[in-house]
Amino acid sequence: MSKTRFVLAAVLLAGFGAWIAQTRSGVEAASQNSGPASAAAVPVKAGTAEARDMPVFVRGIGSVQAFNTVTIKSRVDGQVMKVDFTEGQEVKAGDLLFEIDPRPFQAALAQATANKQKDEAQLVSATADLDRTTQLLRKEFQTRQTFDQQKAQVGQLQASIKADQAQIDAAQLNLDYASIRSPIDGRTGARLVDVGNIVHAVDNTGLVTITQLRPIFVSFTVPQQQLDTIRERQSAGPLEARALTQDDQKQLAVGKLTLIDNQVDQATGTLHMKAQFDNTDAALWPGEFVNVRLVASIEKNAVTVPARAVQQGPNGSYLFAIKPDDTVEMRIVEVSQTDQGLAVIKKGLQAGERIVVDGQFRLDQGTKVAIQPAASSGG
Repeated sequence: MSKTRFVLAAVLLAGFGAWIAQTRSGVEAASQNSGPASAAAVPVKAGTAEARDMPVFVRGIGSVQAFNTVTIKSRVDGQVMKVDFTEGQEVKAGDLLFEIDPRPFQAALAQATANKQKDEAQLVSATADLDRTTQLLRKEFQTRQTFDQQKAQVGQLQASIKADQAQIDAAQLNLDYASIRSPIDGRTGARLVDVGNIVHAVDNTGLVTITQLRPIFVSFTVPQQQLDTIRERQSAGPLEARALTQDDQKQLAVGKLTLIDNQVDQATGTLHMKAQFDNTDAALWPGEFVNVRLVASIEKNAVTVPARAVQQGPNGSYLFAIKPDDTVEMRIVEVSQTDQGLAVIKKGLQAGERIVVDGQFRLDQGTKVAIQPAASSGG
């Protein structure tokens, strides 16, 4: 019985040993075959560096100014009877804005007209008397003194008629001034007087302000170092000027440089300039601050990439170029300018190279990437 137990124990021990050996062998084989785990590719959006003609800019900061600004005032005294516009309305030159009570001026015009008619009637009588006096003087039936007096009376009445005409013209002018009209095309501001108020020609406060929006000016400054370049280019023809929002994200209008001031501001080292814009869509508004770019020249075949592809690091600007094996290389680049979502790469990249446009935050040198649908180089 004891011998049987001994044999059974030996068999069990041998089987357990064989199982352990087999298990260890399998684990080692699996470990050798698996190797290190490969990192997953990072998904990115890619673009291609393109060669294109790009403008070279001189940049400035400025403000929009109305082409003309007129404060409307009354040229006569009287009560405002009617307002013929709404605040913020576009008006044309000659449009009626305010009506002053015209009755006093109509009465003055009627009186001046009546005085002229009276003096004209007297002149007819005096002229006839002068003719009779002249005939009597020739026959020596009248004295020279009487003739001279009659002649003077005729001259006096003729002068009175001229004065009457001047009074008529003045009364008519005042009557015309009772209808206040816009002197320019433009946009009205807030109304500063209400119907029923008495206004005077000597009042300092206006009735309304009108600003001309089309065309419009932008007044801006540029560093004095750019003066020679701008003058040289302007001599060949007016430089193109572009007005952009303060964040440079949107171009508002395109116009022409019209003024290069005649002296440099020594306090700031800048030069004052003006550019004129048609502003047909009223994109520019008086008082608005804008960025201005003067097109000084055109850079041929400049290497461009979407501006968002360029990152900033401790060593300057960089981007990730995609190599043929779909790994990335961190590339230090020199950016000469940025415009309309495009960055011009002066050094560090060639046209035709693939670059990462979006997804850079997970990348490092040599990272494997999975390219998503290509992004447009226009941003």
